[in-house]
Amino acid sequence: PVITAPPCSLCPEGAHRFQWIRNLVPEFGISSSHVKVLSSPSEFYELLKVQIKAAKQRVVMASLYLGTGLLEQELVDCLEETLEKSLEAKGSPDLRVSILLDYTRGSRGRKNSRTMLIPLLQRFPEKVRVSLFHTPNLRGLLRLLIPERFNETIGLQHIKVYLFDDNVILSGANLSDLYFTNRQDRYVLLQDSPEIADFFTELVDAIGDVSLQLQRDDTVQMMEGMVHPYRGDKVAYCEIANRRVMEVINSARTRQELLHAKTFHSSHAGSSLLSQQGSQESGGLKPEPDTWIYPLIQMKPFGIQIDEMVTETLLTEAERDARIYLTTGYFNLTQAYMDLILGTRAEYRILLASPEVNGFFGAKGVAGAIPAAYVYIEHQFFSEVCYLQQQERVQLQEYSRAGWTFHAKGLWLYLAGSDLPCLTLIGSPNFGYRSVHRDLEAQVAIVTENKALQQQLHQEQEQLYLCSGVVSTSTFEQPNRYVKLWVKLVTPLIKNFF
Repeated sequence: PVITAPPCSLCPEGAHRFQWIRNLVPEFGISSSHVKVLSSPSEFYELLKVQIKAAKQRVVMASLYLGTGLLEQELVDCLEETLEKSLEAKGSPDLRVSILLDYTRGSRGRKNSRTMLIPLLQRFPEKVRVSLFHTPNLRGLLRLLIPERFNETIGLQHIKVYLFDDNVILSGANLSDLYFTNRQDRYVLLQDSPEIADFFTELVDAIGDVSLQLQRDDTVQMMEGMVHPYRGDKVAYCEIANRRVMEVINSARTRQELLHAKTFHSSHAGSSLLSQQGSQESGGLKPEPDTWIYPLIQMKPFGIQIDEMVTETLLTEAERDARIYLTTGYFNLTQAYMDLILGTRAEYRILLASPEVNGFFGAKGVAGAIPAAYVYIEHQFFSEVCYLQQQERVQLQEYSRAGWTFHAKGLWLYLAGSDLPCLTLIGSPNFGYRSVHRDLEAQVAIVTENKALQQQLHQEQEQLYLCSGVVSTSTFEQPNRYVKLWVKLVTPLIKNFF
């Protein structure tokens, strides 16, 4: 789907190329000085703690799950401390904490995300909300028969957004000790961005409203009047969820269009709404935006496919000599993405996990065979690249780092002739079947004209690719790349579930 828009002649030059995205989603113009790219799990973890402690009005966290170790307990303790302070502070705004997790992943085992958060619900019942999303596709006999762990293959809440007052961290990382220590991911902090924070607060609220609400006694119940995700009518449930999420997207889009009209198209540049807001808040003018943030939502169970449309259009439109760096923790691209990569003209550098840094490496039982299945998928794609004689244009690279696992995903786009990227995608999707068809996903497209921010994004990309080796025919001849026959036979049948 190629979405084009007439260029907006009054808007800054470099953003023209990507303004078609605002036909689908809200466009948030911010200053590049408000964007900070983080590089390590420990930096991410320390920032979470600092932001929780500083929060005054809201803490909104969406993740697949919350782990049960000491580092996760420390985060819960920080939340408790901040809520305590908020109660004691007279006349200050009320702090609200909203946490959205996946029901199946968050309920796994006796000690789980739920048991970690119940003490907060018991102490601060009016201030804390814990929502557990349950996919409408896991129901009836299927729900009864599929055992724990395997039930997660049907569909998940996979969005990762961490929001504190007006600061937003977008990432692919979950709230678990691995992601705070030695699991490489990506993280971007958008500081002092109230409109973006409002958007993601509303998005998490909307998904929260159609999710099960965790109670103080570890039971769950739906909000009054809401259709139940696996007991109620599936079509009715999905329609309500679609309506709630699209309301958030469309109302934010309308707000941003009004703001855009007043900001960029005002005949008096100084009287723009952004400048007025900035001068009221800080006593000075807000810097002119040189960076644009587009939230891309993908929720196929609810009939929402915005991220897929935008990603496909970006891949379709990338011209000859443009370079795309694409990275995924789990290399299992959809057929449509593979066809576009193999059939278009841009250069591709695709970074994926070597088997040893795959999150499933060394797992017990069937899960232990998943890295071999990824090797098989990778080998098939590589063979296709070679068959089409595209090895120069499409290059695979494997991330390898002793003692680490790899979970980074996203895309950097370098226009023809440019040494720096002008666009990046960052968030939860892996570009695979699950991301597109099964799970709830969100990422942002960051488009910037600012050289310093482009440099930050370029360094982030370089740092990840430095820990990698180029894949060649000999890669698959190594003994550790041997794939058993049963894995080869089973992979086509199960590749849509992992």
